[in-house]
Amino acid sequence: MLTDLLSDIRALVECESPSSDLSAVARSAAVVERVGTARLGVEPDWIVVDGRTHLRWRIGGGSRVLLLGHHDTVWPLGSLATRPYSVEGGVLRGPGCFDMKAGLAMAFHAAAGRDGVTLLVTGDEELGSPSSRELIEEEARRAEVTLVLEASADGGALKTERKGVSLYDVQLVGRAAHAGLDPERGVNATLELAHQALAVSALTSPEVGTTVTPTVSRAGTTSNTVPAEGSFSVDVRTRTRAEQDRVDTAIRNLRPVLSGAQVLVSGGPNRPPLEAESSAQLFERVRTVARRLGLPEPTSAAVGGASDGNFTAGVGTPTLDGLGAVGGGAHADDEHVLVEPLAARTDLLRALIDDLLADPIHQLETTGTHHDQT
Repeated sequence: MLTDLLSDIRALVECESPSSDLSAVARSAAVVERVGTARLGVEPDWIVVDGRTHLRWRIGGGSRVLLLGHHDTVWPLGSLATRPYSVEGGVLRGPGCFDMKAGLAMAFHAAAGRDGVTLLVTGDEELGSPSSRELIEEEARRAEVTLVLEASADGGALKTERKGVSLYDVQLVGRAAHAGLDPERGVNATLELAHQALAVSALTSPEVGTTVTPTVSRAGTTSNTVPAEGSFSVDVRTRTRAEQDRVDTAIRNLRPVLSGAQVLVSGGPNRPPLEAESSAQLFERVRTVARRLGLPEPTSAAVGGASDGNFTAGVGTPTLDGLGAVGGGAHADDEHVLVEPLAARTDLLRALIDDLLADPIHQLETTGTHHDQT
C-alpha cells in the first residue's frame, strides 16, 4: 500500500493548486478526480461555485460517514521549481504535501469499497471556504459523523478541539484639519483608532483561551493633516461559541471616544469553534479501534487554527479532525510528511470507517443531534 500511497501523493503534489488561481484549482481537480476514481472505482460529482472547483464522491450511495478534505494550497505557481517533490531519509517534501494532499491520498485508499461514505474535496479552504461552506454544511447535516483528513498536530495527535474564528474591520471616521494651523478643528481618526484598538484588545480572555488581536491598521493621508479616517482589522479566536458571541456583541457595540468621531464595524464570525464535546466520543472510538489493531492509541490536541471541520461541528455533526499525515511545516519552507506512519494511519482510518459503518452511532446521540449554530 505504501508504494501506491506515495505514487498518489506525488501526482497530487506535482499539480500545483494555489487557492487564488481558479484555472490551477480546476487543473488540480482533474488530477484529484483521476487519482480518486482509480482508487474508489466511482466517478465524482464536479461542483463549481463562483468558479471554484469541488469534488464529491458518493460511495455505495450513502452518506453515513463524511470524509472531508481540500486540494487547494497556499503555494503560488512555480513553487515546485524550488521545492520539488522528493522522498529522502523517510521524509516526503513538496508544496502542499502536509496541508493536505497526503491526507487526500489516505482518504482514497481508506474509503475504497466502503458503502455509506461520502468523500468531499473542496478547492477553497485556504481562503476560508467562501464558496464551499454551504456545501460542507449540507453534507455534514446528511451524515452521522465527519472525519477530517487535515494533517495531524505535533507528534501525530488528532485535533479534537479547534478554536472558532471571527474577522472584523473597524473603520474610524474623523474630520480633517491642518495639523499646524488649526488642529483643534479636526477629529483625529488616528487617536480614535488607538482608543478602539485598546478596547478591542482588552476583550482577550487568556483564562478561557480567547484571543482578540488588532492586526493590520492604517490612518491618515499626509503628515500635516489631522487624519479624517482610518481602519484596523481584528482576528478573534475562541474555544466556545459562547465566547465567540460575547466578543461579537462587544465589538459590534464599540462607541467612539472622541466627540464627533464615528466607529463603523463590519465582519463577524467566520468559523464556529470545534468544541471538545463534538469530538470526544469519536476520539474514544478511534482509540478503541487502534487497540484492536495493535496500534499505538492516538493522542489529542487542541489547536488555534481552524478548518472545515469547524463548519461540520457547527451544524451539530460529531467531528474528528487531524486524521491525515504526520509531519510539519504547513505553509512554510520546511513543509514535510513522515513516510513511516502513512500506511498504519491509513489502516487506522479504514478500520475506523468500518467500525462506524458497522455499529449504529447510538454512542454519539448526545452530540449527534443536528442543530444549526452558524
